[in-house]
Amino acid sequence: MHPAKPSVSIVIPAYNEEGVIRQCLIAAIYQSMPAHEIIVVNNRSTDSTAEIVRLVQLEYPESRIRLLEQNEEQGLIPTRNYGFDHAEGDVLGRIDADSVLEPDWVETVQTGFSDPAVAAATGPVVYYDMPMRRWGLKADDKMRQFVLKLARNQYHFLFGSNMALRRTAWEQIRDSTCRDEKDEMHEDIDISLHLAEQDLVIRYIPSMVSGMSARRLENSPKDYRYYVTRFDRTYRAHQIDKRVLKIPMLIFMSIYYPAKVLRAVHSVRTARTVMPRH
Repeated sequence: MHPAKPSVSIVIPAYNEEGVIRQCLIAAIYQSMPAHEIIVVNNRSTDSTAEIVRLVQLEYPESRIRLLEQNEEQGLIPTRNYGFDHAEGDVLGRIDADSVLEPDWVETVQTGFSDPAVAAATGPVVYYDMPMRRWGLKADDKMRQFVLKLARNQYHFLFGSNMALRRTAWEQIRDSTCRDEKDEMHEDIDISLHLAEQDLVIRYIPSMVSGMSARRLENSPKDYRYYVTRFDRTYRAHQIDKRVLKIPMLIFMSIYYPAKVLRAVHSVRTARTVMPRH
């Protein structure tokens, strides 16, 4: 007899995400293997995010979509924690509101976590609002594999837009994860480092693919730089000083301007193709 595959909860923290939350939910619903539940944790949204989630609940009553409210604190970390703490699955999937999961994502996660040694997993992303998506996915995968190799597999980093961890692993690290009230760190790297401290295994699964938006490229150079240097601040908070870990930062900084131009050109072309003809 084969052991039962672990159940998967998908947790989506959301703050003012009316433009993307529906497509995120639809992708989470249309899976080759259904998730045990899809949880949206609304964090003080002032737009119609919650209303859209309720409409999708009515539209897909057979899918277990739960809308939770986390109104005590503004911020991703307390909102993420609230979702994890209320999830019922054996495995807690964590994506962003602009993530668009591939149709076999839940099935891939279940297969990956069928190995009891795996405490957490992550995979590559495809930027769905950029040109050359297939090439971009390959490049993202190669970059992540390259960083893993350089770090001699010592540091496996989860990626917040596309990650999952076993509920028992979350319970083990929950109280030690950083609250980051000043919002200076990468919360996904913080989780990764706390898992590593407990010798819990993080696996990189190339077939665990999620789409995400490249909307961060719309940030000003100053804001983008602050986002990228979150890597450094997270490492410093954990007293980690390894030169190899600066590589992702350097890659993200070097692609900002060329990627911004590509995205602008792509947006113009896309707008032209959908313009009504007179």
